Amino acid sequence: MAFSLQGHVAIVTGNSTGLGRAIGLALGRAGAKVPVNFFNNVERAQRALAEYEAAGIATCLVRADVTTEEGVARLFDETESRLGKVDILVPNATCPQPLRPIEEYDWAFYQTMLDFFVKSPYLLTRRALPHMKQQRWGRIINITSEVFHRAVAPFSAYVAAKGGQIGWSRSMARELAPFGITVNMVAPGWIPVERHANDPQEEKDAYRALIPMGRWGTPQDVADAVLYFASEEASFVTGQTLCVNGGMTPW
Repeated sequence: MAFSLQGHVAIVTGNSTGLGRAIGLALGRAGAKVPVNFFNNVERAQRALAEYEAAGIATCLVRADVTTEEGVARLFDETESRLGKVDILVPNATCPQPLRPIEEYDWAFYQTMLDFFVKSPYLLTRRALPHMKQQRWGRIINITSEVFHRAVAPFSAYVAAKGGQIGWSRSMARELAPFGITVNMVAPGWIPVERHANDPQEEKDAYRALIPMGRWGTPQDVADAVLYFASEEASFVTGQTLCVNGGMTPW
């Protein structure tokens, strides 16, 4: 079976909804054990858990804030005690991302962006590395964004944080390659998920008109890209960004 993940345990942060949910389901259906991580919405997380279980995925529910050391420790401790040692890591958890002129941001908001997209991947990776290094196999797949490549404005806080995440990932790819650990990035375009339900229709229409492939991307499109990077078939691919946006960034 191509892209089999039998025998692996994958943490996908924030995977009770949106892209994370689709990614977790894809990895689980390929054979990985996948906990459902959430922080705020218990009912939504329980629905996701039921969906994972119905798909035959070995799973458990773990409430943890992955922007804190305590939350990351809880996520790993509970996952390892119930599912096993983690060797696939997908930092995916996110937060609101309003477009604002720079004068309307404050540093606290910038810090929130950095906490989610630089601090959290760092904390998660640091916790996962001892096992990955010991077995000389691991997969770290950061969910970045086309916004960095397209220099989207007015969006400086999010774009800056994603730029930091991309730079960090590229450096980690070089650092961890000798241990058989790959670090790659999937950069989605605007993929309408639950949190976009109330976005202005005119903004959606304007973006949709720009997509060269002439259709919206889906969460499954993103999940399939992550599945490839997690697989043995991608064992000689590291430090790379796969843009999943229908040709919005063809360079």
